Amino acid sequence: MSLQMYGIPNCDTVKKARKWLDANGIEYSFHDYKKVGADPAKLGAWSDEAGWEALLNKRGTTFRKLSDDQKSDIDRAKAIALMAEHPSMIKRPVLEHASGIQIGFSESDWAAALQ
Repeated sequence: MSLQMYGIPNCDTVKKARKWLDANGIEYSFHDYKKVGADPAKLGAWSDEAGWEALLNKRGTTFRKLSDDQKSDIDRAKAIALMAEHPSMIKRPVLEHASGIQIGFSESDWAAALQ
């Protein structure tokens, strides 16, 4: 399986992750949420693997700008719908690899997962 990274190109964490992959000579494809959007089925699969709580970025400005109604009673289905509608709410980057997925960027975690 080839590596597939998902994110937003101007995100600092995505930039660090891309730089790390390039520096380590690791080939990958990049999926830009801003241009292509986020697939609800893929979000569901990631949620099954890692938990929607790990995937939903509640610290970002997009989430904080939601109404109190939108932020209340979040469950898996509501989280997936919010992330599909507002891909900026997905923690970045998400890296799909042969062993699973990595959410967010940590050099040590990525190095361990990709060896």
